[in-house]
Amino acid sequence: MSDEEWKLFRQEMTDVLPIAKSERSDSREKKLATPGEKARRQAAVTVAKKDTNTLSTDFVTMLDPLDVLSFRREGLQHGVFRKLKQGRYEIDARLDLHRMTVQQARREVYAFVRDSCQYDLRTVLILHGKGRRNLENPALLKSYAAKWLQELEEVIAYHSAQKRDGGVGAVYVMLKKSERLKRENRERHGLRANREDK
Repeated sequence: MSDEEWKLFRQEMTDVLPIAKSERSDSREKKLATPGEKARRQAAVTVAKKDTNTLSTDFVTMLDPLDVLSFRREGLQHGVFRKLKQGRYEIDARLDLHRMTVQQARREVYAFVRDSCQYDLRTVLILHGKGRRNLENPALLKSYAAKWLQELEEVIAYHSAQKRDGGVGAVYVMLKKSERLKRENRERHGLRANREDK
């Protein structure tokens, strides 16, 4: 700006007054959150704190829709596993994963197994479907279900169901006995042994 231009500018600005501080809007000032925004933020923090789900949605080995699922932890008796495979245990609860996304199924499987253990259920059925309708990823939920069940320490065995219970579109799941059930079992067998000794 030349000296001449500067003088002209100052002359034009002589009667302009600065804005009083109280009338200024400070763009750096934090906007107050609405009650809805506060509630959403609180809910997001609460959900993040409460999510103890350890099931992974990382890479999964894709199974064929007709594959038979079978898993047994070390120490489970062969006879017990054979009865599970044959569907000879009473089913205490069922979970149907049909039409769920992977994320929904992940939440449901985790909660279902935890709840089943809390109520001392031993044998449950999970209907994962065969996934034949999903042309891109057939057997997607089946593949994840097989992976997730092995990740849960409460699961001691699983096997694809008999045809009457859903066949290869469902899986029998055997859960660990709770301490209470173990104690009752020991007491029952101890009493039986005592009666036979007398």
